[in-house]
Amino acid sequence: MFFRSWICAFALAAALMVTMGGARAAHDAKYPNWKGQWQAINPPFGDQIIKYDPTKRSGPWQQAPLTPEYQRVLEDSMADQAKGGLGNYPTARCIPGGMPRMMAAPRMEYIITPETTYIVGNADDLLDLRRIFTDGRDWPKDGEVDPTYLGYSLGKWIDEDGDGRYDVLEVETRGPFKGPRAYDHTGLPLHFDNQSTFKERFFLDKSDPNLLHDEITVFDHALTRPWSVDKTFRRNPNPRPRWSEASCSEGNANIVIGSENYFLSADGLLMPAKKDQPPPDLRYFKQQPLK
Repeated sequence: MFFRSWICAFALAAALMVTMGGARAAHDAKYPNWKGQWQAINPPFGDQIIKYDPTKRSGPWQQAPLTPEYQRVLEDSMADQAKGGLGNYPTARCIPGGMPRMMAAPRMEYIITPETTYIVGNADDLLDLRRIFTDGRDWPKDGEVDPTYLGYSLGKWIDEDGDGRYDVLEVETRGPFKGPRAYDHTGLPLHFDNQSTFKERFFLDKSDPNLLHDEITVFDHALTRPWSVDKTFRRNPNPRPRWSEASCSEGNANIVIGSENYFLSADGLLMPAKKDQPPPDLRYFKQQPLK
């Protein structure tokens, strides 16, 4: 009896393995091969790498179609940074950059399942995880989800050439968003109402399966019109690529107290970040008289 039970259990396990193997093979045959590490084609042009339009320098060189009000936000941000402040760049405080900044990360990984596609953004200072739900769900009603920097993304797989295999992922991302958010280190702003919408098309280049496109369009009240770019990523040929550990708070010398940004010196002491900047309010510390 024991031997017979053992045989039945073994047969059931083997059947499950065959079933799971068949399901995996069907999954692999239906979805595109986006495995591996994808490296952003995002030349710095003498500037920082993280920017929305990868073909241009950051800040005013992006030529964002900003409204006059938000053009002044950018100008004020850069003027404050020139004095030693952070401007409109909260990511300098290790606050997540959110959308669309995440999609400029130097390294990406895509994990595809039938229900969800995961995008892992690996920058030198932050590690972001984005979920794109492809299970046919509806948009959540007001109050059903908490605000996030990355928003809520719904996607749909499309077989454009009719060969039985998906080749395009269309995605829409809505709020509620947290903010403020900026496109890049200059503080190039998104609207402070945090009501952005993003539409994307992900697909492999028809002439090069190791080139991935993310055609992304921003709809935002800080813009006079939708703003579209084509972000491209090259697959790392190394099948076992190097992944760095990212922790923005490690070694970050920016210290924000109240509304002021200060600087932590190499010897661990608080320093002003701007000329003639007053010290923070020390009312909760016992003051020692100066000798």
